[in-house]
Amino acid sequence: MQKAIDIMTKDVITVTPEMTVTELALLLASHGISGAPVLGPDGGLIGVVTENDLIDQKKKIHIPTVVTILDSVIYLENPDRIGKEMKKMAGVTVKDICTAEPVTVGEDTQIDEIATIMAEKKVHTLPVMRGDALVGIIGKRDVIKTLISAG
Repeated sequence: MQKAIDIMTKDVITVTPEMTVTELALLLASHGISGAPVLGPDGGLIGVVTENDLIDQKKKIHIPTVVTILDSVIYLENPDRIGKEMKKMAGVTVKDICTAEPVTVGEDTQIDEIATIMAEKKVHTLPVMRGDALVGIIGKRDVIKTLISAG
């Protein structure tokens, strides 16, 4: 069975936390990619940013449902999640909209496990790590191409 190292893109396009959302949109579109790893000043992986993060900026505000009982307001939804959504919608830089602490895989992770991670965790851009070093990236297209070539 093939592993991450067999299907990953080794020439990874990365972004910095300071990059603007507009610059990010242009980069993703010009390279035909759906996401990129976010690297900190030391070159370490600090997040992943995707087209979905850009789309989240344009969605309508979801007003949380609340119940008032005896002058107390009770949120029926997690108020932290609402705060994160608002921050992402108002984001100006990659740091504002990226997913921190992203899901990653190692070079030896098998394709079926990669597909399972993508499906269960609803992520479509997986950085491939060798220890703390970014060595590649796998997108959902990479997995699909593998399925096509195997069939």
